[in-house]
Amino acid sequence: MVKTPAPAASGIDPAPPGTVMLSAAGIEKSFGPVRALQGVQLELRAGEVTALMGENGAGKSTLLKILTGDLQPDAGTLTLAGTKVRFTDPRQSRLAGLRVIAQEPEVLLHVSVAENIYVGALGRQGLMFSRAALFARADRDLRRYGFEKVIRPETLGSALSPAQRQIVEIMRALVDSPSVICFDEPTSSLGDEEVVILFKLIRQLRDEGVAIGYVSHRMQEIFELSDNITVLRDGKFVGTKVTADTNHDDLVRMMVGRDLSQFFHRDPVVPGETVLELRGVTNSHVTDIHLEVKAGEVVGVSGLVGAGRSELMKTIVGDLRVDSGELLMGGTIMSFKAPADAIAAGIGFAPEERKAEALLLKRSVRDNVALARLRSLSRWIFVKSADEKALAAEYIARLGIRTPSSEQLVGNLSGGNQQKVVLARWLATHPRLLVLDEPTRGVDVGAKSEIYAIIDELAQAGVAVLVVSSELPEVIGLSDRIYVMAGGRITGELARDHVTEEQILALAMDEAAADSDLSTSLS
Repeated sequence: MVKTPAPAASGIDPAPPGTVMLSAAGIEKSFGPVRALQGVQLELRAGEVTALMGENGAGKSTLLKILTGDLQPDAGTLTLAGTKVRFTDPRQSRLAGLRVIAQEPEVLLHVSVAENIYVGALGRQGLMFSRAALFARADRDLRRYGFEKVIRPETLGSALSPAQRQIVEIMRALVDSPSVICFDEPTSSLGDEEVVILFKLIRQLRDEGVAIGYVSHRMQEIFELSDNITVLRDGKFVGTKVTADTNHDDLVRMMVGRDLSQFFHRDPVVPGETVLELRGVTNSHVTDIHLEVKAGEVVGVSGLVGAGRSELMKTIVGDLRVDSGELLMGGTIMSFKAPADAIAAGIGFAPEERKAEALLLKRSVRDNVALARLRSLSRWIFVKSADEKALAAEYIARLGIRTPSSEQLVGNLSGGNQQKVVLARWLATHPRLLVLDEPTRGVDVGAKSEIYAIIDELAQAGVAVLVVSSELPEVIGLSDRIYVMAGGRITGELARDHVTEEQILALAMDEAAADSDLSTSLS
């Protein structure tokens, strides 16, 4: 008999390590003619971290929504703690002791952190607190899990950063000591300090006997945290591996169905003239920046969170002012008052936060691709629809954007295809310089490979490319030269040949070097 279990009592004895706490078997789900899941299976065991991996569109999000009751499967069974269950809404899965921590948390803006954390528990018997008692409990729980220095109980939801909102979502999930927790891309908005705390928390929960599912595109995280890895591809179960018995190449092959030995393939290019040059550029975010990018070069910018990388990119594209120093394009000193001036000078910019800063999510692929070309596509005040459609079709084909048509809403595309839409917009302007801030953030491994190929194609065509990346293998594999930042300054410049992750990290953590205007060039 299928039923919804009663709420799990907080503080019950954990199941023995290795006990299957959640089992999904033969899960099927279709949306019209599209089969999103076909015979998918997943097991989460007490005291273990199981990673769930796959490209965007592999079915991970659909499976998580079925686990929470947001969606109901067309076929297959869910078993929780030995009992078959069918959840018809998220409240039932929560009461049963299963939590899924969403990648994009929902926070009530006009109430405190404490009220946000206990929003599902307020009013239940034994949890009706005075405001002071509520804050005190939140303070204790934040200290227990190590977040007390990152967020305060009394802070309003409207004042929280993206990282702090993610922490609220995590704390909310921990109320009532659940037996199963799934994390969906939990580090996508966290800084380095918060990531360290989160990993410590996940290990603590694992050691307490919680069964943990972990979704991430970041291979380093998967190998650092997980005990097992389950891979989906095209809505189908590919297999489960013991993490210690597999490696990066095996996982990539399982996820994409092909060998990516040429993942960072770069054809050699002889650099041309200097396209961008910064001479001592300084403002409230960066200090004394000297940098150049030549035609046909891919130049990387690396550094830890808070080093000033994104602020430097925004300075280059006119979003932040230059207080002193000079910015030159093609040898001519420029003074950008706004991003429109940078676009007119031949600069394209794909920001880190593509959903918030680059895309019109409720508009079509066609609208988004044509956005930077509206003037040339218009006659008087009217956009020439046929030309706009032709432009979108050209770049959909050129970049391999997977979309049913150019009229599809961008918000319905996967992360990798959304990023391709951003790139298409700027490629359509034929830029001299393309600035890419974390171009593969939240993008699956297959789409990463395709974006790398696009960058290589641009360099071959003589475009100057400036890339910010937090992934060291990526910045090393892509770049002809790498500038490393710390404390708003450039602490060193590294040539492509023989550069190592250790060299980059040493410069990225070298605050003293930044203070002494160190400029090194290593080979």
